[in-house]
Amino acid sequence: MRVSAKSDYALRALIEMAGRTDGLPVSAEELGRRQDIPHGFLQAILADLRRAGVVVSQRGQSGGWRLARPASEVSVADVIRAVDGPLVSVYGLRPEAVEYNESAEVLQHVWIAARRSLRDVFENVSIQQLSDAKLPTAVTSRTADEDAWQPH
Repeated sequence: MRVSAKSDYALRALIEMAGRTDGLPVSAEELGRRQDIPHGFLQAILADLRRAGVVVSQRGQSGGWRLARPASEVSVADVIRAVDGPLVSVYGLRPEAVEYNESAEVLQHVWIAARRSLRDVFENVSIQQLSDAKLPTAVTSRTADEDAWQPH
């Protein structure tokens, strides 16, 4: 799996929003500055997140962006799907829609298993947990193995 810049930037911007103690909207300029995200790119990402119902914008002098629902109810999977589409795709198709000949059809099972593994992590980590730096044990246990950190 490749994590796109859009997904990474979206998650970082949402962590910033969730970490605000005042509950006020935050400008795209401030989000971009705090996370070193290019402004134009961030604006497009925020628009995708708005269309998906993850954030809302507020106009005016005290305007900006804020989460549309509690950070504890927004998962990493929600964010990735909002900005990049399905967690796993093969040639732009969902794994269950891909057709192979008899000798290669086993690949479909690999793609579906990979999607399930991603869901096990991405659907169980919320923006609130990221903001609090308190990941679920099911996630931290996966990083405890030294092999998980090896680039192979």
